[in-house]
Amino acid sequence: MAADDDTETEVFEITDFTTASEWERFVSRLEEVLNDWKLIGNAPRKTPPAKGEFTSGVWNEKTEEINFADFKFCITHHFLEQEAESESRETQKDEDAFPVAMQDLLCMNNDFPPRAHCLVRWFGLRSFVVVSPGANCEAVISESKCNLLLSSVSIALQNSGCQAPVLMQVQQKWRRLFTGECQGPGVRVDFEMVHLHKVPTHYKNLSGLLDIFKNKIGCTLSPLPPINISIRFTYILQDWQQCTWPQQPPDFDGLFGGEVGGVEFGKVPFGACAEPISELHLAATWPHLTEGIIVDNDVYSELDPLQAPHWSVRIRTVDNAQCLLGDFLMEFFRLTLCSESLDEILGRSLTEEEGGRDHADISSALQKLTQPSASVHISKLSVSHMVHSARRHMRRRRYEESPLSNQSLNTALLFLFPDAAVEKTPEKSSPHSDESQERDADSTEYLHLKAAPLDSLTHRLALCLASVNHSQGGLRAVAHLWQEFVLELRYRWENNYLIHGLPSGPPDLRCCLLHQKLQMLNCCIERKRSRDEAHRGQSSGGTPPSTSVKKAETDKDAAPTTSWESWSDSEDEFYECVSDLSESNNSERKPEGRLKQHRDMRLLHTHQPLYIPVTQEPSPLTEDMLEQQSEVLSKLGTSAEGAHLRARMQSACLLSDMEAFKAANPGCVLEDFVRWYSPRDYISEEHPDEGEVRGGLSARMRIPGNMWLEAWDSAKATPARRQRRLFDDTTEAEKVLHHLSLLKPSELVLQLLPSLILSALGKLREEEASEDLPSVKTALDQASVQAGRLLHQSKPDLQQLEEFLLNLMSLETSITRARSLKAKFGVSPQSESEHHEQLLQFVSALLEEPEVEVTGAGQGPAGSIIHQLFISAQRAALLSPLDPEAGPGSDPDSRSSEQVPDFPPPTGREMILRTCVPSPACYSRALPQRMFCVILKDEFRLAAALSHDTAFF
Repeated sequence: MAADDDTETEVFEITDFTTASEWERFVSRLEEVLNDWKLIGNAPRKTPPAKGEFTSGVWNEKTEEINFADFKFCITHHFLEQEAESESRETQKDEDAFPVAMQDLLCMNNDFPPRAHCLVRWFGLRSFVVVSPGANCEAVISESKCNLLLSSVSIALQNSGCQAPVLMQVQQKWRRLFTGECQGPGVRVDFEMVHLHKVPTHYKNLSGLLDIFKNKIGCTLSPLPPINISIRFTYILQDWQQCTWPQQPPDFDGLFGGEVGGVEFGKVPFGACAEPISELHLAATWPHLTEGIIVDNDVYSELDPLQAPHWSVRIRTVDNAQCLLGDFLMEFFRLTLCSESLDEILGRSLTEEEGGRDHADISSALQKLTQPSASVHISKLSVSHMVHSARRHMRRRRYEESPLSNQSLNTALLFLFPDAAVEKTPEKSSPHSDESQERDADSTEYLHLKAAPLDSLTHRLALCLASVNHSQGGLRAVAHLWQEFVLELRYRWENNYLIHGLPSGPPDLRCCLLHQKLQMLNCCIERKRSRDEAHRGQSSGGTPPSTSVKKAETDKDAAPTTSWESWSDSEDEFYECVSDLSESNNSERKPEGRLKQHRDMRLLHTHQPLYIPVTQEPSPLTEDMLEQQSEVLSKLGTSAEGAHLRARMQSACLLSDMEAFKAANPGCVLEDFVRWYSPRDYISEEHPDEGEVRGGLSARMRIPGNMWLEAWDSAKATPARRQRRLFDDTTEAEKVLHHLSLLKPSELVLQLLPSLILSALGKLREEEASEDLPSVKTALDQASVQAGRLLHQSKPDLQQLEEFLLNLMSLETSITRARSLKAKFGVSPQSESEHHEQLLQFVSALLEEPEVEVTGAGQGPAGSIIHQLFISAQRAALLSPLDPEAGPGSDPDSRSSEQVPDFPPPTGREMILRTCVPSPACYSRALPQRMFCVILKDEFRLAAALSHDTAFF
């Protein structure tokens, strides 16, 4: 029994050697990815890529992730999009054809492509697969790991029959080291790389590199087949001292105190503060050379850039180049992030006297109208009196330290209120005195941006505040100027001065809210002046001027909408009354407030002529007032009482017109009023038998409880000058001034930003027109549409606005780059010669394309200019006054070219060596061999693609 128990407790461990290991899973997964991308099997022959196709063609890539145990690898397939070619029968049967990658090794049509993948430049491949560590994985540095990875790739290529080259990234990523292979029927290409920080002394020239290449291919044939060579030297020009400064020198005696790019008020700055082009790279290329044709060793070199058959140029621009217009816009936009109030910014608190004056109950201002209005006499004002007296009149105390100097403040106020420079009385002032505003009135672009008209006060205010913020002290200066601006508005309101630079009429709801508020204030000033003129006319026995006219031709089917605040049972303000006539006998009452007779129309009952009365203008409304009115009306609800109250509030203007009509037409009836006020609501009927025309009210006018009937019954015969005012200019003016005084700078900037953007777009269009840049013009049209969408929102998205302004900054940078290049190459808009056209096309291509070929190399028109630029830079660098060999009286131009070379030493040297030799033995098939070499100041890199005949391995 004991033996049986021991047998039962025995454990047998079975190892299943058929289970796939992590390495096998990795190889299998790699094969699956290559199969999914259809890279397995024999690749068909393809025509060699055309010249420049690597640069102009479309490169695509596919990416997958696979794991080797817990280590992630990223596999990417890079390939050039080419049109599919029909395969011939011979091509389909040719199973021994070389892979496409081997064909690319000997192709010379796309040597040194600009802005291409590094492996495209080093090996000339049009399709390849890269295996690299994942984003958060460490680099493959261990030699054993590199060999394991390389063997895994080799097995996957052999099992799948994939002929696409597969390269693995090893060592640190910044070194860009790759190793891999490409397999075909009986052939294999090994991709190897060498990367050093120090350039070996013996391999700095062509002769040393030829020795390396011959040793690597290991061919024993004698003599060796010719080696084809392509050489490219790159020269960098960084010194632009010989070129003019991009901005005019600052005026140290001007208002902006030597500020770079400072312009007068009303203009926006433009241009770069420093050179926007950092470097010019000249690539001198010697293609299709053969060993022995040219000499380049430690002793002597025949590689003179002036003798190079091909020149190509590219530019490097300054990242985040500082431009004046961009800074002008962004600094003003950043004020929207400020949450402080005006008083907090200026660092003070209102005194009781100031608080009582600025924040008093607005209703107290109505007391002015109940008192007899005295005639206002204001003497002619000079500029200094106009500007300084306003501040003496309103300011109770001065600040210890003013953010703006008196000179800057006076200049800004005179720019905002240019009519202050003209001696005049209030009666002769006009808001439309200059022709420029009338000329710009036809422009409607500001409506698209919900801004303000060009040259209007609001537009000038936006430019002025942005200039002050940019060059005169920032946020505190903006707050100071805005405070003085509001004080000037109050001075003009109290002294009946119309505000210059605002269109006449009610507020334009298509403009920004600030512009509407200023128009509202101007309307208040106009009404106040009209009332004062009426009082003076009554005092002298004259007839007061009319306020408005209702046209008979105007159809008013619905009651006009007016301000709900102007209709109130508790309102006791009246126009000045001449007499208090009795309303007992309307037909015998003396008519009042007649304007003119209305055609040949007569009253229905008395058959007296029908007269058009003098009526009140409806109350003008701003955008926020309309919203407030709609909100109040909606709160009344849908009950009968609420609907009745809502109708009464909306019929204030109708009631006023009825009273004026009754006063002008004694003995009139409702039908007479409807015939003038709303002709469509009076239906005429002809009676041929009786020979007369009769009529009556429409159906909607006869509805019981109709507001028109109720209003007519309650209307008294009262001329407009004795009626309750529909538009209380005193209250509305105080509301506007109160609103403006409490505006935060951030709120002010948001309302003025559309006008500033309008000026910026106009400036960009003006500068683009002088440079003729189609791409910038198209981008400007798109930016204008985008700005319209952003600025018409009630609360614009600040992040989207910032992105839009950054887009405008990039357009300014593009224009300044074009202007800088044109200045360097002597391209002027006045010249129309063929030579000028060639240079203009060259400069335009240089801005749009990554690299531009120079026609005629060093002997062409552009090449000659580039040559002179290098000569000037060389002489400025080597023959400066600090040069001990140059005497104090020496002339740089007298130095010989031997002492001052035309070009500096090349910054980069690139060479491609190609040949087709049998490998590994002399009896093997002749296969393509290629080696790329780049020599920089602190870098030496070799990238070799060596082919072998595997049949003899």
